[in-house]
Amino acid sequence: METVIILVFVLGYLAITLEHSIKIDKLIPALVMMAICWALIALGIDSFPQWFDSAKHHLMDNFGLLGHEEKMHMMEETLLHHLGKTAEILVFLLGAMTIVEIIDYFDGFATIKGFIKTKKKSKILWIFAFLAFILSAIIDNLTATIVLISILQKIVKDRDVRIWYAGLIIIAANAGGAWSPIGDVTTTMLWIGKKVTTGHLIGYLFIPSLLCMLVPTFIASFLPAFKGDLETVEEDSDKPKSKYSATMLYLGLAGIVSVPIFKTVTHLPPYVGMMLALGIVAIFAEIYSNSKFSISSPDSAESDAHAHHSPVHHSLSKIEMPSILFFLGILMAVAALESLGILFGFATTLQDTMPMLGTELHHGGVSDLVVLLLGVGSAVIDNVPLVAASLGMFSEPMDNELWHFIAYSAGTGGSMLIIGSAAGVVAMGMEKIDFFWYVKKISWLALIGFLVGSAAFMVTRTLF
Repeated sequence: METVIILVFVLGYLAITLEHSIKIDKLIPALVMMAICWALIALGIDSFPQWFDSAKHHLMDNFGLLGHEEKMHMMEETLLHHLGKTAEILVFLLGAMTIVEIIDYFDGFATIKGFIKTKKKSKILWIFAFLAFILSAIIDNLTATIVLISILQKIVKDRDVRIWYAGLIIIAANAGGAWSPIGDVTTTMLWIGKKVTTGHLIGYLFIPSLLCMLVPTFIASFLPAFKGDLETVEEDSDKPKSKYSATMLYLGLAGIVSVPIFKTVTHLPPYVGMMLALGIVAIFAEIYSNSKFSISSPDSAESDAHAHHSPVHHSLSKIEMPSILFFLGILMAVAALESLGILFGFATTLQDTMPMLGTELHHGGVSDLVVLLLGVGSAVIDNVPLVAASLGMFSEPMDNELWHFIAYSAGTGGSMLIIGSAAGVVAMGMEKIDFFWYVKKISWLALIGFLVGSAAFMVTRTLF
C-alpha cells in the first residue's frame, strides 16, 4: 500500500509540473493527490507497520500492536494535527495577502515606486534582491515574496521580464529567511524545538546566506534579461491615486512587521498576530475610504452596495484562492507521506548509506553530504517534514553546527525548484510561472548560490 501511495504522489507531482502541457490547473492534481493519499491510508491502516507522530516528531514504537479502532483514531488525530498546521499557514497567508491588497487599493505601492528612480534593469534587480533578503528575515520569506512581487507588478509591466525578477526574489527571500529564527518555517521549527538560539543562528548563517543571495544576483545582473532599461509606461503616473497611500503603505508594512514581535511577546502562533494586524489595517482602511460598516445579511442590497465601496471586501475578492487551495493540497499530500514514516525513512537511509563519509567530512559524526542532500531533497519535497524528520533522527545538543547547517540547507535548498519552498509556490501562483521555465532559467543560479553558501558555512563554522 505504501508503494501505491508513493506512486499517487509521484503522478500528482508530475501533473503539477506538467501543468502547461496537460492544460490542467495545478491545484486540481494537488487536491486529488491529497484526497487519494489519505483515502488509501484510511483503507489500508491495518497494513502499515509504523506511524510518525507529528506532534512529538518521532516514530511510534508500538503502532503495529494497536487495534483497528485505535489506529483509525490515531490517523484522525494526525490528520487534524496536519490540517491545523496547514491552516495556520493558510490563514497567515490570507491575512498577509489581504493587507497587501488593501495597500494596493489605496495605491500605496506607488510610494515605493516613487523611490525607485532608476530605469536600469540591473539596478532594480539589486534593489529587490536586498529588499527580499532583509524583509524575509524580519517578516518571513513567504510574506516578503508576496509584498515584493506585488510591488514588482506595479513597476515592471512586461510579465516576461517580471518573472525573471520573481525568480531572483525567491532565491534572495529564501536566503534571507535562513539566518533568522522567524524568517522561515524550518528555522522557526528548530528555534521552537530548542535546537538553535537566535545569536548563534545569525552568527553561523548570516555570511553563508548573504553569499547565497549575492552570487546568483551578481551572475544574473550580466544576463540578457537584465540588460538595458525598463520600458516607460506613459499612461501610468507615479503619483498615488489616494492621499492616504503613504499612510496605508507604512501602516500595512508595520502591521506585517509587528507579527513576529506579537509572537515573541504572547507565544501565540503567527497567524493570530497577522489577524490582529489585518483587523487594525482594515479599521483604518474603512475610515479612510468613508465606508460605513454593514451589519445586515450578506444577501441584502445594502451589503452588496457596501462591498463595492469597502476596501476590505474589495481586497478579499482579489485574493488568489487557487493558490491557497494548491497550497492546502500539496502540504496535506506531503503530510500523508510524513505520517507513514516514509520521509523519516528516506532521511535515515541517507544517513545509514554514508557512514564512511561522515567521519571524513564532518567531525560531529553526521555527514555534510547527508545535510546537503537534505537541502536538495527540500527542493523536491517540502522542507518542513524533512526538518521534522531530522529533529527525530539526530541527537546533537543545542547550537551544534549540525542544526545550523540543516537550517541553511533546508531553507535555501528549496530555491532550486519553484515548488521547493513556500516563497516559490506563492510566486508561482501570483505570476503563473511555468515549472520548466524556472528549471531552465533560475534553478542553476539557485544551485550555485546554495553551493557557495554551503562552502562558506563549512569554512566559517570553525570560527565558533
